[in-house]
Amino acid sequence: MSASVLLGLFFAVCCAVVALLGFLLKQRGAVDAPDVQWRAPVRSTVALFANRWWTLGIIVAMAAWVFHVAALALAPISLVQSVIAGGLVLLTPLADKVFHIKASRREWIGVALAAAGLALLAATLEGGAEHAYDSFEAATLWTYVAVLAAAAVACCVAVLGDTPRAGVVLAVSAGLLWGGSDVTIKAVAADLGTDGLWTLLTFEALVITVLSLVGLVVSARSLQLGPAVAVIAITSAAANVVTIASGPLVFGEPLPDGGGALAVRLLAFTLVVFGAALTPGPAVPEPEPARA
Repeated sequence: MSASVLLGLFFAVCCAVVALLGFLLKQRGAVDAPDVQWRAPVRSTVALFANRWWTLGIIVAMAAWVFHVAALALAPISLVQSVIAGGLVLLTPLADKVFHIKASRREWIGVALAAAGLALLAATLEGGAEHAYDSFEAATLWTYVAVLAAAAVACCVAVLGDTPRAGVVLAVSAGLLWGGSDVTIKAVAADLGTDGLWTLLTFEALVITVLSLVGLVVSARSLQLGPAVAVIAITSAAANVVTIASGPLVFGEPLPDGGGALAVRLLAFTLVVFGAALTPGPAVPEPEPARA
């Protein structure tokens, strides 16, 4: 493994820890802020930033974003995301011990299984530790990002009216949007060293901005509707699955040969899905019995 990739993975560790702290701070701010209104996204965003915990969470999340960009510029996206995914196991201890958000045993197990599955998924991508694997075909990149964005919109439409499972479904939507943003960041990260600030004026930068901001509003609403640990875990799992998958699908990272590796990869996906399913959504209140 090259020195640059090792440095990239160190930045990924920093990103994992700081991102979770930012997420938990944003959750505290979101539940104290007025409900997000889909028809007034700008007003809702302003109301969110009026809450000091949300604003602090965004500042911390921006620091995590800087670490993420640095990691993606130096290491393969699948390895970066595997480290960040492994950091998901810190979610329940941080939520419980630092933020006093009680997690059920089912949520502890679900988060651990999802993190293990994500890490195992990335571990089945071999030969990716020598350089950053940052070449791609533009058509493949934009098709992949468009599919993620369309799936995210479909999730939002499916829970219009704040259905009982809206929190966790919107968490998936936010994860897909941020996953699309991360994939696009990977596509432009290699140009930062040569183009510098000019990179901010590209079409890719516009896509990153739009996906990130829309994901921010969707994530805020998911945090308002769903249980904190479940929503954060599902958002992280959705984002990590699609970014890990982009390694071989978009950036040409090699896959291992043999049926054994395929079986391990299927097991990894099963762990992610099962772990996410264990983190429950909000309980649906039972109807009161009719009075005689």
